[in-house]
Amino acid sequence: MKQLSFVFSNRPKWLLIRHFSFWLCWYVFQVYLYSFTPSPVLNKLSFWARIQINAGESFFYLIPNIFLAYMLMYVVIPKMVLPAKYFLTFITVLFLLFITGGISALVSLTVIEYMRQAYLTRHPSVMNGVVHTPFNVQLYLAWISGLRGSITIGGLAAAIKLMKYFYEKQQQALILQQEKTFAELQSLKAQLHPHFLFNTLNNIYANTQDIAPVAADMVLGLSELLRYILYTCNASLVPLAKEVTMILEYIGLEKKRYGNELEVAIQIPSDYQNLMIAPLLLLPFVENCFKHGASDMLDAPWINIHIALENEVMHLKVVNGKSPNKQAQTGGIGIGNVRRRLNLLYPDQHQLSILSEDEVYIVNLRIQLTRAEQTLPMPPNITHELTGI
Repeated sequence: MKQLSFVFSNRPKWLLIRHFSFWLCWYVFQVYLYSFTPSPVLNKLSFWARIQINAGESFFYLIPNIFLAYMLMYVVIPKMVLPAKYFLTFITVLFLLFITGGISALVSLTVIEYMRQAYLTRHPSVMNGVVHTPFNVQLYLAWISGLRGSITIGGLAAAIKLMKYFYEKQQQALILQQEKTFAELQSLKAQLHPHFLFNTLNNIYANTQDIAPVAADMVLGLSELLRYILYTCNASLVPLAKEVTMILEYIGLEKKRYGNELEVAIQIPSDYQNLMIAPLLLLPFVENCFKHGASDMLDAPWINIHIALENEVMHLKVVNGKSPNKQAQTGGIGIGNVRRRLNLLYPDQHQLSILSEDEVYIVNLRIQLTRAEQTLPMPPNITHELTGI
């Protein structure tokens, strides 16, 4: 959508130009519209005089227009319409219309009335033959004078916002489909037949179990990782419990490489509340701890991983030590891909920060997850024999 920056870009420059252009067009339209509207007072004036009067009045009537439009675009639509809270939407819109009418009346009976009286003082002949309007009628006209325009422009702004939202969602779906297709093609190019792969691992495990138990355990852990990646990760969402179990298997493999030299502290929930997450979304953060942290530390490498749940919000915090001379590695291919996946799969539903201090990397991820429709069994403790894979 780079070619449509004026419409879709959220950069401050384009955002300011887009909104300014929108309100400028509405303002000019209002000035010319009300200059042709029949009025017992304004009809006595020339067209240029009516333009001058309406230019000032229409400017101040932008206040209720802008209030209603932005409340609909940035409060009602994202917080009520899109989450399908329709009754709350109805009540809120009625309340906003009442407030908008009040703002319109306040502007009309103060600023607009002052401007009109100042003009009539300079041109008293305009009021010849015009009957004085009672206050209750003035109040009614003041109430609806800005409200009718606010409803029109607010509805137009809300419609544009909704169309942009659904168009962007459609584009994101197309991008995800293209990414999935590309990933599947790449996987097919490099894929060994799973039966061959697991049979080979099974043979290695059987031949090393007695003479090299540590290597056999590593083969067992590797087989579980491959099983998860090949069979479970085909789904768009997987149980968070399985994702965490896979991470623990990966950490177990890495710990065997380092022996007793690596210190790993892990805090994970006891209950995953049937939450679902996109597969392989958390692994790159843990993998980075070993790739850019533990592998470069010559003395006492350490990693701290903490996963906490608050209703449907997951908080992942990963902290690991690093060599003081190690440069920041916050924008590698793995992390870059995760950022893209988060933006595509969890737009406005995640917060990610990666900090590189003198001696530590710190990753903080908060993400709004979804809950499974039915209870999912917890993954079994992976200690079974490799045979039967």
